[in-house]
Amino acid sequence: MLEFDPSAEIQALRTTFANIREVVDVDSLRAQIARLEEEAAAPGLWDDTANAQKVTSALSHSQSALSRVESVERRLDDLEVLVELANEMGDEDSVAEAKREITELEKIIGDLEVQTLLDGEYDERAAVVTIRSGAGGDDATDFAEMLLRMYLRWAERHKYPVKVMDTSYAEGAGIKSATFEVDAPYAYGILSVEAGTHRLARISPFGSADKRQTSFAAVEVIPVMEEAQEVEIPETDIRVDVFRSSGPGGQSVNTTDSAVRITHIPTGIVVSMQNEKSQIQNRAAAMRVLQTRLLLLQREEEAAKKKELAGTITASWGDQMRSYFLYGQQLVKDLRTGYEVGNPATVFDGDLDGLINAGIRWRKRKIED
Repeated sequence: MLEFDPSAEIQALRTTFANIREVVDVDSLRAQIARLEEEAAAPGLWDDTANAQKVTSALSHSQSALSRVESVERRLDDLEVLVELANEMGDEDSVAEAKREITELEKIIGDLEVQTLLDGEYDERAAVVTIRSGAGGDDATDFAEMLLRMYLRWAERHKYPVKVMDTSYAEGAGIKSATFEVDAPYAYGILSVEAGTHRLARISPFGSADKRQTSFAAVEVIPVMEEAQEVEIPETDIRVDVFRSSGPGGQSVNTTDSAVRITHIPTGIVVSMQNEKSQIQNRAAAMRVLQTRLLLLQREEEAAKKKELAGTITASWGDQMRSYFLYGQQLVKDLRTGYEVGNPATVFDGDLDGLINAGIRWRKRKIED
C-alpha cells in the first residue's frame, strides 16, 4: 500500500494562509460588505450615478476578496480529507489527485500572499496603463502591440474588466501607443511593477537581411484616483484638439470628430482618448487621466525635493527592466529580479503572474532596505 504523508506541506500552507487571513482581516471585510450592501439597497441610489457605481464596484471587489479567502479555507479543509481517502484507497490515481490539489493551493496561496504585500498608498486602486513604442521602427510598433495583447490576455485570464481608452495605430505594423483601464482590486499595485522600458530582441520579420533587431517600448502605469478631481487645471493651461478616430493603417472608423487630444502646456503632458462614443465622453476621460498624471507629478516632485534636502537621492528603477529574446535561446528575463521564463510564447499570451509576483516581492525588499 502507498504511504502518502504531505503533512509538512499542508502545515506550511496553513501557516501561510493564517498570516494572509490576519492581514486581510476577514471580520472587518465582512463588516465592510454588510455596510456596502445597505448602501447598495438604499432607495434613490442611482439618482447619483457616479456614487452608485462607486458603491457597487466597491461591493463587488470586497465580495470577491472574501470569496477568494473563504474558497481557500474550504479547499484546505477538503485537502486533508482527500489525503486520508488517498491513503485509504492506496492507489496512484488518488495520490496524484491529492498532489495536484496541493500544487494548485500552493500557487493560489502564493498569489494571495503577494497581494498582502500591496500596501502602498494607491495599490488597492484600479489602474490606467499606457504603452508607447520606442526606438526600432516597425519592430517597435509591432512590439508595442504585442505588449498590449499580452496585458489584455493577462486581464482576461483573471477575469478583470478592461476598457481600451485610446489606440494610435502606426502607418506600418502595430501601434504607436495605447491606453487602457483595468478595473480590479489592487490593479495598480499589481501592474505598477510592469512600468518601465521593455526590450525585444529577435530576427526582424520586417527586414530582408535576417538580422537581429532590438526594439523598445515604454509602459506607464498610473492609479485611478478620485482625488484627481482636486487638481484644478485652468483652461488657459490646456490645448484641446479634436479629430476623427482611426483604425489600423490609418483607416477612419468614425465619421465625426469625436476623438480628443489634450495637451497640458506647462508640462507638455499629452493625453488622447478616442474609444468613447462622443467627444464629451472622450474629453472627460482624457481630463481624468491628465488630472491623475499631474497629481502624481506633483507628489513625485515633492518626494524628490524631500530626498534632495535629506541628501539621499537614489534611483529605484532603471530605464530597461525586462528583455524578451525571441531568437536562439528563447527567454524572457526581468533585469531587476533575475526571474526568467524559458517560453516567451506563454508570456506574450498573458502568463505574467510569475514575473509580476517576483517584481512585487523585489519592490517590497527594496522598500524595506
